[in-house]
Amino acid sequence: MPVGTNATVKAMTPEDLLAVNAQIILSNTYHLYLRPGHRLVEKMGGLHKFMNWNRPVLTDSGGFQVFSLGELRKISEYGVKFQSHIDGSRHFLTPELSIQIQEALGADIIMCFDECPSSKANYSYVSSSLAMTARWAKRCKEARRREDQQLFGIIQGGMYHDLRARSLEDICSIGFDGYALGGLSVGETKEEMYGVMDVCAPMMPNDAPRYIMGIGAPEDLVEAVWRGYDMFDCVMPTRNARNGMLFTSQGRINIKSKAFEEDDGPLDPECGCHVCQNYSRAYLRHIYRAGEILASNLNTYHNLYYYLDLMHQMRNAIRNNNFDGFRRDFYLKLQCNSII
Repeated sequence: MPVGTNATVKAMTPEDLLAVNAQIILSNTYHLYLRPGHRLVEKMGGLHKFMNWNRPVLTDSGGFQVFSLGELRKISEYGVKFQSHIDGSRHFLTPELSIQIQEALGADIIMCFDECPSSKANYSYVSSSLAMTARWAKRCKEARRREDQQLFGIIQGGMYHDLRARSLEDICSIGFDGYALGGLSVGETKEEMYGVMDVCAPMMPNDAPRYIMGIGAPEDLVEAVWRGYDMFDCVMPTRNARNGMLFTSQGRINIKSKAFEEDDGPLDPECGCHVCQNYSRAYLRHIYRAGEILASNLNTYHNLYYYLDLMHQMRNAIRNNNFDGFRRDFYLKLQCNSII
C-alpha cells in the first residue's frame, strides 16, 4: 500500500496512482486528526471524496506516531496524552477516539489503537504493554459503530516469540476482520524480523487477511509473502524516491551517481513504466541534481510501479504454483547485477 500520510501520496496525483495500479493506499489517523481535522474531512464527504480517490483506503490507528513522540507523550490505561508536533497543543487519544476519528474519515479498513514498544524494550515492559494493547483492542471493537468498515486487530510482543504467541491468542480471541503484525521494522535485525514472521504465521487465522505493518524492502516483501502474509505498507518507495534512491529489477540505483551523467539508457530495461519508457538515466540524474519538482514525481512514479509490479508478479507466481521458483529467480537476478 503506498503511504498517503496527509491524504496524499507525496509527489503523486490520484491519476498517477491509478496508472501504476495502486489498489489501496494508507492514510494516517494521527496526522489527519491534527490537520485538517477528522470532522472537516467528514464534512467534505470523507477521505475518498476529499482526496479524489475511488479505491480502498486503510487508516492506521495513530498509535505508532503517538508513541514515536517520546517525551511529548504519556501513556496510561485510558489512552495517551501527547503534544502536537505541529503547534505543541495538548491532546488525549484513547482507543474510542481513534475509532471515532477513523469512522469519520471513512476509510475502508481501520486499525485498533495499540502501543508499539521499541524493539529493544525489555521482556517485562513488552509483556505488560501487549496486555494493555489487548484491552485497548477490546475497547476499539466495542466502540465501533459503522458496519461498512473492516476493523483489524494488531499483534504485538516485540522480538519475544512467546509474547507474540500470547498477543496473537489474545487478539484472535476478541475476533477481528483481519490481523496485523505491529512492532516490526523498528530497528530489529532481518533475522529477528523473519523470526517473528515465522512464529506467528502458523497461528494466524487462514480465513482473514494478514497484514505486516511498516515493512518495505523488496526482499522483505518476498520473504513475507513466502511465509504467508498478504498486505504491507511502507514509506520506503516514496521517501527513497525523493532522496534519489531507485529500485530496479537489477537492484537499487543511486540516481545522483556521476556514473549516470552520460547514460542514455532507461532506468530499468525490464520495467514497463512510462518513466523507463521515456526518460534516460542521464536526464533523471540531471533534474534531481537541479532540484526540479519533476524529479520527485518521476522517481516516485517509478518506485511505486516497481513495488506494485513486484506484488503483481508474486500473485501470479502463487496462482501458477511457482512461488519457490519466483523467489529463487528474484535473488539470482540481484546477485548477478551490480548495485550502484
